[in-house]
Amino acid sequence: MQANDAPSTRRGDAGRAADGSVRCPALVIAAPASGQGKTTVTAALARLHARQGRRVRVFKCGPDFLDPHWHQLASGAPVHQLDLWMTGAADCARRLHAAAQDADLLLIEGVMGLFDGERSVADLAMHFGIPVLAVVDASAMGGTLGAIVHGLRHYRDGLPWAGVLANRVATERHAGLLRAGLNDAADWLGALPRVAPAAGEGGPRLLPERHLGLVAAHELPDALQRLDAAADALAATPLGRMDADALRRRWCAEFAAPPEDAPPTPALLAGRTVAVGGDAAFCFVYDANLQTLERLGARVVRFSPLQDPALPPCDAVWLPGGYPELHAEALAANTGMQQSLRDHVAAGRAVWAECGGMMALFESITLQDGRRLPLWGLLPGHVTVQRRLAALGPQQLEVADGQVLRGHTFHYSTCDSSAAVRARTTRPHAPEGGAPGEALYRHGSVQASYFHAWFASNPRATAALFSAA
Repeated sequence: MQANDAPSTRRGDAGRAADGSVRCPALVIAAPASGQGKTTVTAALARLHARQGRRVRVFKCGPDFLDPHWHQLASGAPVHQLDLWMTGAADCARRLHAAAQDADLLLIEGVMGLFDGERSVADLAMHFGIPVLAVVDASAMGGTLGAIVHGLRHYRDGLPWAGVLANRVATERHAGLLRAGLNDAADWLGALPRVAPAAGEGGPRLLPERHLGLVAAHELPDALQRLDAAADALAATPLGRMDADALRRRWCAEFAAPPEDAPPTPALLAGRTVAVGGDAAFCFVYDANLQTLERLGARVVRFSPLQDPALPPCDAVWLPGGYPELHAEALAANTGMQQSLRDHVAAGRAVWAECGGMMALFESITLQDGRRLPLWGLLPGHVTVQRRLAALGPQQLEVADGQVLRGHTFHYSTCDSSAAVRARTTRPHAPEGGAPGEALYRHGSVQASYFHAWFASNPRATAALFSAA
């Protein structure tokens, strides 16, 4: 697959090519490091084109629960992950091909720096031939931008390239200094000023953050207005002024049809109902995971562990990650839900509790301010929230009979539990003798871990998480 400048077949015209491949304008939005503004630019670009009536599909590189909330609001379409290790190249290819059939523009937000990690954003861009748009925080630089752009563009031979957008630029004069430092004037796609939610200089961050990343879009009543402010600022740049024809001429990529011989997902959960927590305390859920449960034959129902007085009728429960530490008092006060979960476990029905979901099941929690509060007490032990990151990175977990799930870990808390440790995660490419991975605790019919699973990586292993002991 490779990008070129030939015009593409537009959605709704001649359709796909004879070999099943589809052409669509596409960009990978990357940066030299984290914190440069990738999410803001990706969401602004999606919002700008969606407002103009185009169908935009956005993807996020790597594991991330929070950025997709903003991209979904901006584009009006579901957002899925792309990761050459966690989701796999074949899964990426299927999702991109499917989206390209229905979209006028594909946007893929990178993670960390362009070349960071074992399977980097650059690797993904080169694998699928998608041009890279570099976003650089230029707030404290001038001509040095040219050196950074030169390095990003030429560090790896054959990297598809779109250009650079300078972010957080102070004035037009500042923008001129940045542009003058580029070796190739065609690289310049504009300067984006620091955008605040309200008019004027300064003010809070456009997309505010807390300890686990961005605040989710649905938590801010003015989230759409924030995106519109960013889209309005982007509309004044050369990048923002491009219409559909310009996008097709410059950045059209070809997405090959995936193989038709992918094995069907076995209906190992047919006839079973899986209740999935979903509210402000338990919001870290990949849509692809819900789809995997449905492909396994399960009926998926949602409930609020914070507000509902009891579980819905179900055979298994999934308590996903989120922010139980921000809602510990409300969780402890929901004694009806606590008793309902106890009854569920006493009946031998499965519970899969993941990261924040596991935290809520412990007996108590110590918050960052030193307060110790009770929790639900379905797992023996205590959890402590700390200010520094406790674990981060890709992980894999053997669930049962050699069935391995891929996923990741990211948490600021630690736990101390006497529950049986059934297994531990391992890190891909980790040297021998490294630190132990995340524990998979087993206590009655409860299985719990800090590990966030990507269910589609192994449906059979997923089914084992939701099956009775």
